[in-house]
Amino acid sequence: MSNIFFNIFPNENFIDLCMYQYGYEQCDPGHSFGPVKRNHYLFHYIISGTGTLMADNAKGVTQTYSIKSGQGFLIFPGQINTYFADDNLPWEYFWIEFDGLRVKEALDLTELSKNTPVYRSRSKDLREEMVKEMDYIVHHEKESPFHLIGHLYLFFDCLTRSAKTQTLVKSSKMRDYYIKEAIHYMEQNFQNNITIEDIAAVCGINRSYFGKIFKNSTGRSPQEFLMNYRMVKATELLKLTSLSIADIGSAVGYENQLHFSRAFKNVYGISPREWRNQHKM
Repeated sequence: MSNIFFNIFPNENFIDLCMYQYGYEQCDPGHSFGPVKRNHYLFHYIISGTGTLMADNAKGVTQTYSIKSGQGFLIFPGQINTYFADDNLPWEYFWIEFDGLRVKEALDLTELSKNTPVYRSRSKDLREEMVKEMDYIVHHEKESPFHLIGHLYLFFDCLTRSAKTQTLVKSSKMRDYYIKEAIHYMEQNFQNNITIEDIAAVCGINRSYFGKIFKNSTGRSPQEFLMNYRMVKATELLKLTSLSIADIGSAVGYENQLHFSRAFKNVYGISPREWRNQHKM
C-alpha cells in the first residue's frame, strides 16, 4: 500500500484564494489515479521519483508528460486527467487543491496552462520556499483556517512567481482599476438589489465591455462573482446566527426566499436549511 495522508480543509469562506484538501503520498510502483475531472485547481510537487501525467489540453486532446523530482504538475478545473507512478522509481509528492476568484488572473501570468501543465521553476530559492510552505500546510492540519490560509497565500505566491512566463505580459492599468472598483462596490453593496448595469456605471464603462474584462481577469462573470460572494456571506449567517432562511436571504440581497434558496442550491448543491443542519456550530 502507498504511504499516504491527507486532510480536508474545514472552511470554504475564503473568496480570493481558498483551499479544499491537501496531503502527501509515497506511491507504490505503478500506482495510478484517474481518469477523473476536478472541480478546482490541483497542484502536485514531486519530492522524489518519477511518474507520468496524461491530461487533456485546451482542445480536449490527451497529452502525455513525464515528470520527475523537482518538477510538478497543475490540473485545471474540468480537465480530464490520469497520473501514475513509475514502475521502478515511483514518485513521492505533496499536493494542494485550491481555487478562488483571483487564481486565474495570477496563473495567466505563468507558463502553467492546460497546454503546458508541467511546473518547472525559474528560481531555485522560490521553489524551495514553495515546498517549505506545502510541507508546513500538510503537517500542521490542527492550526486554525486563517493560519493555514496565510501559508496558502505564501505557497501560491512562490508558485506563481517561480513559474512566471518569460514573455512580458502587458497589463492595462485602467482595466485593473475597473476590476478593483467593481469588486469593492460589490463587497460593499451585495446586500442591496444591485445590477450589473449599476456596477458598470460605477466604473464609468458600458455593461458589455465590463462583463468581458471582468471575466477575462477573474475567470467568472460579474453575475457569478456577485452570487458566489452573496452565498459565502449566507453560509456565515447560517452557521453563526439563528436567523430564518428568509431573513438571511434578505440580508444578502434576495427579497424572495425561493430565489435565494434556488441560488444557494445552485452553488452548494443543497438547500440553505440542509446546509445549516450539516454545519451547526
